[in-house]
Amino acid sequence: MADREDPVTPGMEREETPQLIAAGKVHGTPVYNRDGEHLGTIEDVMLDKRSGRVAYAVMSFGGFLGIGERHHPLPWSVLQFDPSLGGYVVDLDRDKLKDAPAYAVGSAPDWGSRDWGRQVDDYWGARSI
Repeated sequence: MADREDPVTPGMEREETPQLIAAGKVHGTPVYNRDGEHLGTIEDVMLDKRSGRVAYAVMSFGGFLGIGERHHPLPWSVLQFDPSLGGYVVDLDRDKLKDAPAYAVGSAPDWGSRDWGRQVDDYWGARSI
């Protein structure tokens, strides 16, 4: 059988196919609401060690020149990729995001705490994995 490369959409780099994207390439991807309003960018992803699935996307939101910026963990299940926007879409508005579980840049929640994960999942009405 001939060695054949996976088909890649023209212009896409090797770490991205129509179905897969490298975690490092997700960093900086914009996040929009359903109205197309830019909410923030993906700063990181949190992987579940046991299942290997992405549990949360950590989105930056707010602030000016890094001052007052917050990180919001979003269950991966609430994000949908929209190729026409080149980013992820979430069904929320800025007001809901302002009250969502978050932490300041330079600090981090206790990701090992079941209470923290439950608080995030409950707020978004989703289970992360």
